[in-house]
Amino acid sequence: MTLFQAFLLGIVQGLTEFIPVSSTAHLLIFGNLLGLPADEKTFSFSVIIQLGTVVAMLAFFWKDIWQITSAFFLGIKNKKPFEDLYSRLGWLVIAASIPALIAGYVLQDAVEALFRQPMLEASIRLLTAAVLLALAEWFSKKDRELDSMSWLDALIIGLMEVIAVFPGASRSGTTIAGGMLRGFDRPSAARFSFLMSGPILLAAGIYQSLQVFNMSGLTEFLPNLVVGFVTAAVVGWLSIKWLIGYLGRRSLYIFAIYCALVGVLLLFTQFI
Repeated sequence: MTLFQAFLLGIVQGLTEFIPVSSTAHLLIFGNLLGLPADEKTFSFSVIIQLGTVVAMLAFFWKDIWQITSAFFLGIKNKKPFEDLYSRLGWLVIAASIPALIAGYVLQDAVEALFRQPMLEASIRLLTAAVLLALAEWFSKKDRELDSMSWLDALIIGLMEVIAVFPGASRSGTTIAGGMLRGFDRPSAARFSFLMSGPILLAAGIYQSLQVFNMSGLTEFLPNLVVGFVTAAVVGWLSIKWLIGYLGRRSLYIFAIYCALVGVLLLFTQFI
């Protein structure tokens, strides 16, 4: 992997992590187009640059995160953990994160194996994302905000995120769709999706970072990681800003159509 390839993949990661079109699928596609091997280094790179988008999310939502964190511990201190909205959101984010954390740990070997034969898996997951986004847009009442979120809502959205453990599935797409299918409006569903992505992506990035330290050729590979990380962080912040504004005015159908078209194209390439 060259520095320019790392830069390009950082842009792809930053553009697609939060926009519901599957960052993993696009990394797999562009990695394949660039001729990168589906080996340990490529897999580690894809996880490490996710930390860049985690940094972008933390920077963009730092006020929300600060309010949630401070209210969370204050609620514990006062023995009223669910009284305040932000404290309750903290507990709901934790509850929603648990299913995917468990699935990511249990299914790690299976997920890594899929990266070695990625295109068919990516096409199936993109088509799944297209269906979920279209269903969410069509059936959702879009009349709820975050202050009405229940434990059942958080659990269902968290279970939807389990789909995103596999290559090609859009983390933001599945969780935004899950929120909207529970009746939340687009901005509320997106906001909760981004907030709950933090623990999952941070845990995955830290775990994989520990594996990278044991990887051979780390010194030579480190500049690529730095370039990809920084690029993904900058582009990711801009993507969040754009998407929040977009969802306040327009539907998810454009993303569903895009996922369907790319998924069908990838599926077609498997049989020619």
